[in-house]
Amino acid sequence: MIRKVLVAVAGRGLCEQMLNMLLDIPSFRPESVTVLHVVPSQISAADMSAKLQEGGKILAEAVESLNIDANKVNPRLKQGDPKTIVCEVADEEDSDLIIMGSRAMGRLQAILENSVSQYVFQLTSRPMLLVKDDVYVKKVRRIMVALNASPEALQCLKVALSFAKDISGSQLILAHVKKDVTGKSGEDLTPSEAEKDPVLALAVSETKKMGVNYRCVSARGKKGQEICRIAEDVNADLLMMGSPDRRPSIAKSIVDLDKLLGTSLSDYVRVYADCPVLLTRNINI
Repeated sequence: MIRKVLVAVAGRGLCEQMLNMLLDIPSFRPESVTVLHVVPSQISAADMSAKLQEGGKILAEAVESLNIDANKVNPRLKQGDPKTIVCEVADEEDSDLIIMGSRAMGRLQAILENSVSQYVFQLTSRPMLLVKDDVYVKKVRRIMVALNASPEALQCLKVALSFAKDISGSQLILAHVKKDVTGKSGEDLTPSEAEKDPVLALAVSETKKMGVNYRCVSARGKKGQEICRIAEDVNADLLMMGSPDRRPSIAKSIVDLDKLLGTSLSDYVRVYADCPVLLTRNINI
C-alpha cells in the first residue's frame, strides 16, 4: 500500500502534475507527501544563500500546486548532492513511492552528466515513478502493464488493477513481449487467443475478477524497444512494470555499470518510453 510519497521537485512542475493526476484516482490516498527540493552545495556563502532562497521559492510553489490537504504535506529543503539526498530522505521517511523527473538523456550521457534519476534508480530499492521532461502528463485512464512470468510482474498487475478499478472509463492494456531479436510484430489478441498465452491468460483472469476493461497486446522483438513502441501505439497515460531488486544489500552503494549503461529492461524503458513510467518495486496491495 502506498502510504508515504516522496516527490523530488526541481522547478519544472511535472512531478507535481503527475502526483495530482494520481490523486484523482480514488484508491490512491497517501497519508503523507514529502516534497523535497535539494540545493547543490555552492563555492561561496553568498552563492549558497541565493540558491537556498531560490530553492525555497521552488519548494513553496510546488507545495501550493498540490491538490491535497496541506496537513499531509511535509516540505523539505536540503543542501547537498541531490542523488544521495533523495535516497537518504526516502529512507528517513520510509517512502512507499518516489516521484521524480528525468532529463530524458541517453544512458551514457546520463552517467557522464551525473544524472540524479539514473543514480537514484540504481541505488534505491523503493518503487519509482519517473516523469521525463519531454512527456505530456495526462489524466490516468489508459494504464499499460508490461507482463512476464515473474512474481514482480504479477505484483505490478495487482497495483495496476487497484488503480484501474476505481477510474471511470479506464482501460488496462496487458502487454506481453517475447524476445526475438530477428524481427518484431505487435497485435491485439482476441480473448481466445490471449488464453493460449500463459502470461496473458493469468493476467486476464485477474483482470476479469476486478471487472476492469482491458485489451491484450502481444509482440515479438527486443523487449525494451517493443514495450516502448506499444506504449506509444496505445497512447498509454501510465506505463507500469515490475522492477526486481537483485543486488545484495552489501552492494547497494557500489555503482553497477551494467545497469547504469542501461542493459536492464526497466532502465531501457524508463529512458525511452514516451509516458510516465512506474517501476513497482516492493509495493504490497
